Amino acid sequence: MKNLLNSFRKEKIIAFGLLAFPCLVLAQGSRDQPTLTPKALRDDIKVEHFMKVEPEAVRLIVNPVSGDMYYSSFEGDVYHVVNKDGQPMSVKILTAADHGITRLQGAAFHKNTLFLAGNINVNNNKGNKGRMVRYEILPNDAKPEMTVVFNTVEYGANKTTFDHGWNALEISPDGKYIMVNSGARTDHGEVQDNGGIYPNARDNALTTKIYSFPINSKDLLLVDDTDKLKELGYIYAEGIRNAYDMAYDQKGNLFAVSNSGDYDHPEDMFWVRKGRHYGFPWVMGGIDNPQQNPDWQPNPETDPFLSKFAFAWLMKYFHNDPTFPKRPAGVSFTPAVQNLGPDANEYRDRKTGVVMDADTTGVTVGTFNAHSSPLALVFDIKKGLPKEFKGDGFVIRYAGGGKTGAANPNPLKRQGKDLLHLHMIYDKKTDNYKVQTTRIVDNFTSPTDAVIIGNSLYVIEYGGKQGGNKSGGSLWKITMSGDSKVAKKK
Repeated sequence: MKNLLNSFRKEKIIAFGLLAFPCLVLAQGSRDQPTLTPKALRDDIKVEHFMKVEPEAVRLIVNPVSGDMYYSSFEGDVYHVVNKDGQPMSVKILTAADHGITRLQGAAFHKNTLFLAGNINVNNNKGNKGRMVRYEILPNDAKPEMTVVFNTVEYGANKTTFDHGWNALEISPDGKYIMVNSGARTDHGEVQDNGGIYPNARDNALTTKIYSFPINSKDLLLVDDTDKLKELGYIYAEGIRNAYDMAYDQKGNLFAVSNSGDYDHPEDMFWVRKGRHYGFPWVMGGIDNPQQNPDWQPNPETDPFLSKFAFAWLMKYFHNDPTFPKRPAGVSFTPAVQNLGPDANEYRDRKTGVVMDADTTGVTVGTFNAHSSPLALVFDIKKGLPKEFKGDGFVIRYAGGGKTGAANPNPLKRQGKDLLHLHMIYDKKTDNYKVQTTRIVDNFTSPTDAVIIGNSLYVIEYGGKQGGNKSGGSLWKITMSGDSKVAKKK
């Protein structure tokens, strides 16, 4: 990859503007996005357009053997970034027809082995199954042979944007396990029966959890039985709504970022430890889910946390719910990492309902501002970045920020579509982490994933449909010089 990147540098690739496209289908649903060009918020950070990418790009990964970048699309395509005549280009090496995953949301490398995970539609698209496969990558992008890691039994899909599915993948530092997240099939734990086809179906043993499988697992069948999955050692942690990205830090700690629902809960970042429960569906962002209260009567006119424009409100997913499951007896919920600011720490005050900036109130937030959809969690585990960033983490806010040049009127979403620097601080008293969060690049268009190579961070954008046509997004190169003399913030 070094030779490839050096070749691209010699060609002096110039950023040409972006084309507009809609959002990735995440917790907040799909909306058209304006065309944006990223800009650094510090003078010692350089942003360059690296290449155009194919539509619906979700994951960006690096093959540790070759050093080459690959990316995958939501519809199931896998691309290899190669050098052709000194220019980067995408070569398609796999499709959904090859691996059978029609909603591909997870991709990761272990040595030269590519793992893919996602969901397949069944029962006339009313149900779904989770699926993971792996491939040993061959020279010259020859078609590799597939090995099935697991399939799940059928369970109910739903008609909402909140059916998150199997997504994030991460390899354990010792290379012995592959971790995978399966997000909620609900917004906040409500019944989603898909028109009565799956009666009384809420979340189940195959959702809202992070799982761990031996790296050489093959032909597993996962059943909808929590006790059985725990007995087999597959459930690593539970009670996480949708850890759409996970990453290990340089010390071997696993962290995950999760989106909360349509209520104004903050978005969580968790230090994920084996056997822990993180609260969903009873707690999100450190705030109780009101639907667990059998007397709750939701009303956006009296509850400032509930927007009258929220999709889950409009679809009546927020409602009086006396059969909502009780909290598990004897289980303590592990709280989120606490955000010390100065950024992404706006929150709605529980007593007054007013949106506050935690920098002015002195409170901590668990973890990021509501509806920001944190993605692309990555740590500088090789310590290739300049001193200020060395060994630290980064995350992207997919949502929020201004629209078509105008400021976002929602005070919880004033900023977003940006790259955040995360400096993690262990707190011995709480046996948990706190994080200093600082914006360093702004103005992306639907950014979905990132990788670190040397002293640069590469950010890929979704690039969905625009006017009925799929336009594709961009891959951006963020170089950090770390020159303290020019580190003035803009």
